[in-house]
Amino acid sequence: MTTTAPPAALALGDDALVLSHRLGEWAGHAPVLEEEVALANIALDLLGQARVLLSLVGDEDELAYLREERAFRNTQLVEQPNGDFAHTIARQLYFSTYQQFLYEGLATADHPLAPLAAKAVKETAYHQDHARQWTLRLGDGTEESHLRMQTACDALWRYTGELFQPLADLPVDWTGLDKTWLDSVAATLTPATLTVPTGPRTGAWTAGAGRQGLHTEPFGPMLAEMQHLHRSHPGASW
Repeated sequence: MTTTAPPAALALGDDALVLSHRLGEWAGHAPVLEEEVALANIALDLLGQARVLLSLVGDEDELAYLREERAFRNTQLVEQPNGDFAHTIARQLYFSTYQQFLYEGLATADHPLAPLAAKAVKETAYHQDHARQWTLRLGDGTEESHLRMQTACDALWRYTGELFQPLADLPVDWTGLDKTWLDSVAATLTPATLTVPTGPRTGAWTAGAGRQGLHTEPFGPMLAEMQHLHRSHPGASW
C-alpha cells in the first residue's frame, strides 16, 4: 500500500483502536452508571482518534477489521484485559499520561499529525484526570481498594517501557518524555498512598514487542471478537 502518511500514524492509530475496544467491553458491566457513561465517552474519543490516524494510512475499515494479529502495531499495554476496575484505571493512568504529554508536544510541532494532536490533547486531558481521580480514590480508600490498585499498578508496570520506544518521523525527545511521564505518574501514586513500582520496564525479558507485531496471549481473542461481524458479513452495509 502506497501512502504518504507519517510512519507513526499506524502505531498510534492501533493504540487508540485497541484501547477503545477494551474500554467498550465495560458496557453493561461498569460498577456504577456514571462510569458506564464516562468509559464509553473515553472509548469514543479514542475511536475518533483511531479513525483519523488509520485513514491517513489507508481504508480505516480494512485496517481495523481485515488485518491479522501480527500486522497490528499497538503497544502491549493497551491490549491487556480489563481485569477488575483497578486494572482498567491503572492502564488508563499509564496510557493517558503518555498520550497527554506526547500530543502536547506534537500539537505545536511542524508535523502532519499536529492538527490531530491539537484536538486530541483536549480529550486526553480529561482521560488523564479521570484516571488520576480514580487512582486517588482507590489508592487512598479502603484496605481492599488500596490493595487492588497497588496490585494493578505493579502488574502493568512492565508494559510501560514500550510506550517510549522511538517511532519514526515523530519529533519527540523520547528520553525526556519518559522522565516527564515517570514524574507525573509518581505525583499521582504518592498522594494516593501507593508505591511507585520498581520493576523493570525495558530489557530483553520484559514486555515490549507490540510495535513489531508480537502481541500477548489476550490480544488474539480480543481481535477475533472485534473483527467477527465484519468478517462474517463482508461488504455488508446498513
